[in-house]
Amino acid sequence: MNSEPIVVLSEDESWDRLGSVALGRLVTTFAGEPEIFPVNYVVQGRTVLFRTAEGTKLFSAIASHTVVFEADDHSETEGWSVILRGRARLLKTDADIQEAERAHLLPWLATRKPHFVRVTPTEISGRHFNFGPEPDCHETVA
Repeated sequence: MNSEPIVVLSEDESWDRLGSVALGRLVTTFAGEPEIFPVNYVVQGRTVLFRTAEGTKLFSAIASHTVVFEADDHSETEGWSVILRGRARLLKTDADIQEAERAHLLPWLATRKPHFVRVTPTEISGRHFNFGPEPDCHETVA
């Protein structure tokens, strides 16, 4: 990886990073207010798949025109963040549900989460961050 403080990831690199972790955040709107939900997920066919129960998360995800999904990770020396914007839809057909079940996505909590939701992106962007000291105030950052 490049030694610049911030490196823009390609679409393929963004998908690779997104697929390398299992916890992300879903951002929706509910009653005109932003909502954020941590979700365990998998990447399946360049979409994000998660499970949920009835409630605000499910309703606001499928009712929102656009949702935002974010995942990230870091070590002591570097980190990354991937953000995608897209549309969430509740999977209803047998074929869609069977495809989702092949991802072997299990709830982390001992609760029933019978609904599969797939986020199909319209846009994805990622950044890689190389950590380091703040530059001297006399240096110019490009």
